[in-house]
Amino acid sequence: MSDIQFLETANGRRIAYAKTDGQGPTILFLSGLKSDMEGTKAVALEAWAKTEGRAFLRFDYSGHGQSLGEFTDGCIGDWHEDTLAVVDQLIDGPVLVVGSSMGGWQSLLLARARPGRVVGLVTIAAAPDFTEDGYWAGFSDDQKAELEREGSLSIPSEYDEDYIITKRLIEDGRDHLVLRNPLTLDMPVRFLQGTEDTAVPTTQAVKLLEHVDGKDIRLTLVKGADHRFSDDECLRTIQKMVKVVLARG
Repeated sequence: MSDIQFLETANGRRIAYAKTDGQGPTILFLSGLKSDMEGTKAVALEAWAKTEGRAFLRFDYSGHGQSLGEFTDGCIGDWHEDTLAVVDQLIDGPVLVVGSSMGGWQSLLLARARPGRVVGLVTIAAAPDFTEDGYWAGFSDDQKAELEREGSLSIPSEYDEDYIITKRLIEDGRDHLVLRNPLTLDMPVRFLQGTEDTAVPTTQAVKLLEHVDGKDIRLTLVKGADHRFSDDECLRTIQKMVKVVLARG
């Protein structure tokens, strides 16, 4: 297990991270909503990177895992700022980003904000714009009224305890949407998606593929895989796609 260190950001946040030195580009893992850097995919990819002699970094967004802060205080923009701080302050040179679920959205935001740094992208069940297209679009009129009145709303999760969705998360998400405007990815990109994913439907993966513009973009559907995408075969698929992107970058 890698030693955990902490980054003090310009925004006053204390971000936990684990960094492995090695050959570049640095592989950066971006985890999902309410997930953390101790998840199966992050740890397995780190172990693989070490055997390959590759530089690797995983971290916890503020309000997640070992980083300071409360989850309910955060939003997409805050976690984007955390990601930028990690890239700008902890990584030298090019970055190959691996983003899972919300981390897929964050990886697209990062590629848009730092196009000169991101040289490859692998996403796993990417969930861009989910605050608007998933949560808000799926809320009933009563839920929307409760969110407006109370400032937050509790919704069930099949993967964790109930999610507390705040009004700030929804409103801030609208400032970081990536599927409403052109998005060019001038690097090798591989999208991975399980056909049994109940959190991010296959149609969303196809929508993302059709929306982005680039010369080397592929979507791989894995029959039977769910949103976790973390059994042994799925982990090997992630590693394979990282190797493909490294070779083509």
